[in-house]
Amino acid sequence: MKSIGLLGGMSWESSIEYYRLTNGGIKAKLGWLHSAKSVMVSVDFAEVEILQHEGKWAEAAGMLFEAAKNLENGGADFIVLCTNTMHKVADDIQANIEIPFLHIADATAQRVRDSGIQKIGLLGTRFTMGEEFYKGRLSQEYGLDVRVPDIQERELIHRVIYDELVLGRIEPRSRAQYLEIIEQMVSQGAEGVILGCTEIGSLVHQEDSPVPLFDTTRIHAEAAVESALMDYPSWLAQANSPRNEIVMERSDRIIFIFPKEESWIDKTGSTNGDAKRRNDIARCGRRFMIRWAASIQTPRTRST
Repeated sequence: MKSIGLLGGMSWESSIEYYRLTNGGIKAKLGWLHSAKSVMVSVDFAEVEILQHEGKWAEAAGMLFEAAKNLENGGADFIVLCTNTMHKVADDIQANIEIPFLHIADATAQRVRDSGIQKIGLLGTRFTMGEEFYKGRLSQEYGLDVRVPDIQERELIHRVIYDELVLGRIEPRSRAQYLEIIEQMVSQGAEGVILGCTEIGSLVHQEDSPVPLFDTTRIHAEAAVESALMDYPSWLAQANSPRNEIVMERSDRIIFIFPKEESWIDKTGSTNGDAKRRNDIARCGRRFMIRWAASIQTPRTRST
């Protein structure tokens, strides 16, 4: 499993969700006691917010460069920037690290395209809705027809994000205002709406909307899980809890001694048994397979 580098704190309200969703996603995929391997570096959002609104993006980028390098040096295999707005400096971050950067707009655009939707509304901070670093990426690289609210509505959305959502405040009046804006966008042709701020998903939910909502926090976290498991052996992912069988660990395979026969499985999941036996092999000795897949070198015989 690859280690997820979470660059968070913008705000920590959504960073909590990233941590919950990535760990929950790994457990859903692998079961048993599995959780995500991750490293998190969290910045002080108060400092970032000041730089954003003063237009000092280069200084804000510098803070994130340092945080990204700390993630890289801490063992992260790729980086997930837990915010939409600060993807304004995503290219600069990628240029300063050696590991991959998982872009939130790419993951979201792919999900929108997979749904068959072409005309998509976008909600977010005034930076995300008004500048090309985000909506331009959606339209130019993915061919989406991106719709944003008018200027007055954008200011309302922006104010609610910074005055309420990043502080953990969920106000029914603000929810109603957001839903009115969504309905207005739908009446103007939007077939779905991207929640392009990682806190908006705490305010409006799918059951509130007449069209599909694309929660970028959830989509980004799910993409991180997929990336973390990209090279994970599928036969390990299908295994259940260990059973009491004799297991012999070898450099190229694991041997299981069943009551009436001996079976083996190698790193690719190939086995000398039939499909039913392969499932039996996968179910028993799970902890041995996990340990062996992590490069056990010394042959030994153990009993679970």
